[in-house]
Amino acid sequence: MAIRVHLDELLKARCMTAKELCAKVGITEANLSILRSGKARGIRFGTVNKICYYLNCDVGDILKFDGELEGNDEA
Repeated sequence: MAIRVHLDELLKARCMTAKELCAKVGITEANLSILRSGKARGIRFGTVNKICYYLNCDVGDILKFDGELEGNDEA
């Protein structure tokens, strides 16, 4: 995957559990788990906004580009 998700590190740094974040953001633990694992294919901007708000971070703190192109359909 070309985009890496760094939620686990942020949760640990903020001393917050995934369950607490889910309750604040209003998403299911299953959906947050999919996001944390990097298997999510998309995420709503509203959800990202709430995650950033409650973790007091920037989008770039959560999502990182690894420099690779995902798949070869663009080449």
